[in-house]
Amino acid sequence: MYLDFKVDIPVVHGKITYREKAGTEYVYYEYDRIYDKNTQKTNPKRVTIGKRDHEDPSKMLPNRNFLQYFPDAELPEEKDRANRSSCLRVGTWMVIRKIIRDYGLEEILSGYMPEKDVGLFLDLATYTIICEDNAAQYYPDYAYNHPLLTPDMRIYSDSTVSRLLSSMTDDQSVGFLNEWNEGKSRREKIYISYDATNKNCQAGDVDIVEFGHAKVDMGVPIFNYTVAYDRNNEEPLFYEKYSGSLTDTVQLKYMLEKVEGYGYKHVGFILDRGYFSKANIRFMDEHHYSFIIMVKGMKALVNGLILSKKGSFENKWAKYIEDYDVYGTTVRAELYEGDERTRYFHIYHNTIKEGVERAEIAKKIRKMKEFAKKQVNREYEFGPAYHHYFRIHYNDKNHQFQFLEDRTDVIEWENSLCGYFCIITSEKMSAKEALLLYKSRDTSEKLFRGDKSYLGDKSERVYSNESVAAKIFVEFVALIIRNKIYTSLKEGERTLSDKPNYMTVPAAIKELEKIEMTRQTDNVYRLDHGVTKKQKRILQAFGIDVPLVTYWAKEISNQLKEASAKNRKGADGK
Repeated sequence: MYLDFKVDIPVVHGKITYREKAGTEYVYYEYDRIYDKNTQKTNPKRVTIGKRDHEDPSKMLPNRNFLQYFPDAELPEEKDRANRSSCLRVGTWMVIRKIIRDYGLEEILSGYMPEKDVGLFLDLATYTIICEDNAAQYYPDYAYNHPLLTPDMRIYSDSTVSRLLSSMTDDQSVGFLNEWNEGKSRREKIYISYDATNKNCQAGDVDIVEFGHAKVDMGVPIFNYTVAYDRNNEEPLFYEKYSGSLTDTVQLKYMLEKVEGYGYKHVGFILDRGYFSKANIRFMDEHHYSFIIMVKGMKALVNGLILSKKGSFENKWAKYIEDYDVYGTTVRAELYEGDERTRYFHIYHNTIKEGVERAEIAKKIRKMKEFAKKQVNREYEFGPAYHHYFRIHYNDKNHQFQFLEDRTDVIEWENSLCGYFCIITSEKMSAKEALLLYKSRDTSEKLFRGDKSYLGDKSERVYSNESVAAKIFVEFVALIIRNKIYTSLKEGERTLSDKPNYMTVPAAIKELEKIEMTRQTDNVYRLDHGVTKKQKRILQAFGIDVPLVTYWAKEISNQLKEASAKNRKGADGK
């Protein structure tokens, strides 16, 4: 499929060739060379990237391959790109537009940016959800075959997208977050799930990018990104971005102050073990915030308590928590020496988890021994892990390694703690209540997986402070929308007697993208076919029925018809 605008033919020495077929001259790009051992020749690998223009031989009509191999090429502005695909995918877009309107996102954003920018901003958020990507150079490709939220559904080029991102300010994102949180209820207590991740960023002049504690170390600078999620109402509340060298523990205090600044008073926090510190606990106590924190069973903080309760609850049916197939009990104790408040330690045991963890320990020790065998009769200094699990024996004369001796007491002690974990709460509650609250955190963790896997932003591709900040802002709004899709589908699935496999976000998007409008010879877009049973069930989760789809399809058609008329009027100079 060729695009509806012209570009300069790339100047790449020795890589561009031409081939004429049926009166059309095609432009080819040589992207690789492969050596053939049999013929002892090097064969070029070429792909067509466009059709040469008859009137101006320096230009061509590009295709999708051009966008792939020349992503940084400057494309014409929207005034030269009035046409769009004759087939528009409208299903997912209708769902997203409804969510945008239900949340009032257009109205909130309109208070902080021009109307044309609001439409493009929300189109970028929609693009990241539908296409699972965030690269600006591919946005025109998405816009070509989808309805848009820009005035007259105008298609903007990637250079316009870049200009928007670089022109956005912190005042706009801060204003949005303030207004977004201002509309939340303060009457009932809410639990906020708070977690962080980091993003790789091979950026140029970006202040917050530093080498730090990466979740997955790829040897590149990072910045940290956190989201606070309202567990009760199942909505993201706000996000933070900060230097890659700062730890989660240090940043938590500043997040807590922001929560207070947003006006949340009656709130508790569901935190990962990475946020535990005496200073953070005291800060939450001082501000009357309750908390729920997970701790692994082998941590020194809780292993004594676990061993003291071991064997007293694991087989008692009254202690069984069916939802998660674990047994649980609760102990009151101090969280740290000198702690003046009573904390509740909820201890859990899972038989399957015990087997898995024991197998992991055995596997780890086996691999360590296999490595050690290769060091026999060599001078080799083993790391702390070896000294933890083994007594290491050397030759007295030349200090060459001889053999490992298991520290059975250490291994047996770790085995005895396998399958156990602990949740600490500041408020009195049962082991079941604590576990259910903590597990509600799964939704916020899915947000992070969605953010990195589905929204395509494992790393940022922009190269200035303003662009990075703007892109994170777009992604957070996309996260709000995608999270609503997720929770609506889950709620919709509960009403169904069966458990269909298409009620997940990726599967639902794939199915809804099949709802299409096609352009006939009268230049009017119409629904190409009826809505299927699957699509009806998905749409029902969002309160959308077939008559509404039909109505919105006519609305889209009318908008495009009016836009086309404007373009023709402008072209005629009338």
